[in-house]
Amino acid sequence: MIPLLALGLLTLLAACKSAEQPATEEIRPVRVVAVEKRVAGDTVSLTGTVQAETEVNLSFRIDGRMIDRKVNVGDTVRVGQLVATLNPDTEQSAVQAARADLAAANARMVEAQNNFQRQRRLLEQNFISKAAFDQVVATRTAAESQVDAARANVDIAQNRLGYTRLVANAAGTVTAIGAEPGEVVQAGRMIVQLAQRGGIDALFDVPPNIKDIAPSQAAITVALTMNPKVTAQGRVREVSPRADAITGTFRVRVALIDPPPTMRLGSTVTGHMVVSGAQGIEIPASALSRVERQPAVWVVDPKTDTVSPRNVEVATFDRNRVVVAQGLQPGDMVVTAGVQTLRPGKKVRLLEAAQ
Repeated sequence: MIPLLALGLLTLLAACKSAEQPATEEIRPVRVVAVEKRVAGDTVSLTGTVQAETEVNLSFRIDGRMIDRKVNVGDTVRVGQLVATLNPDTEQSAVQAARADLAAANARMVEAQNNFQRQRRLLEQNFISKAAFDQVVATRTAAESQVDAARANVDIAQNRLGYTRLVANAAGTVTAIGAEPGEVVQAGRMIVQLAQRGGIDALFDVPPNIKDIAPSQAAITVALTMNPKVTAQGRVREVSPRADAITGTFRVRVALIDPPPTMRLGSTVTGHMVVSGAQGIEIPASALSRVERQPAVWVVDPKTDTVSPRNVEVATFDRNRVVVAQGLQPGDMVVTAGVQTLRPGKKVRLLEAAQ
């Protein structure tokens, strides 16, 4: 019985195997792109602000307590306009004291001059010695020098009194305030920042890698961030030779050519500049993978609809795109989606072929 059962079991298995259909290979759907040489450069966009071409800080030339400030942020200032005032009491007292010293010096000089005239007549009559007359001459000379010194002190005191009034030396718009009335301010402290009338600049903080690849005569388009339709052309006017100690960026001033009225001081703008990019073939970043620890892409053979890996040399890359320096030729079909499940020789079905 056992041999008969075994024979029947073998017959049944053979029948099942003959009934099975041969397994078909799964065809993987993938997205591809037809690569081509890139011909244009990169467009770099940076955000900055609009500032006056020339900004000056108005400050007092002496210390003192500020008792009045005539302007605020946004005010328009004309040449010669009074901006702020220090308490002048100390300087007025100094002027009075200097004038008193000058009056005393003038009196001593008159006395010395009269004495000189008398002693000279006595010398002519031989009533005094030459040595005594020389002493009189020296006294008169000293009195004249004291008058000159006292007159100079009066001028200094009057100048200091004038320094208690801060007057605008240029026309413009107030952009910042550095002190309030009642404060004791030091000489040179910014009281008012003034944006002079004239040209305006777009100010950008540029990373060093962009600064190094920017062309010398770059064409820059500046647009309002809130309204990109408002634009102006610009040219690089000034590049800081030293990087910022904190951010590592370089301050670049772009002079705006005939800016529209709506591009006001303090506006946030975006600058667009075309720079020369790396030479090569550009592909989406999703197409890049690694084969044997080397950068690679999967290339589709259009004759057999199979894929194979190909090592490439990457020139530049970011999260959106990769520039391949070597390894690809224009017209190659590169897989951009579905690369994780591919293996050499695998059949694929193209979902998209983009030029």
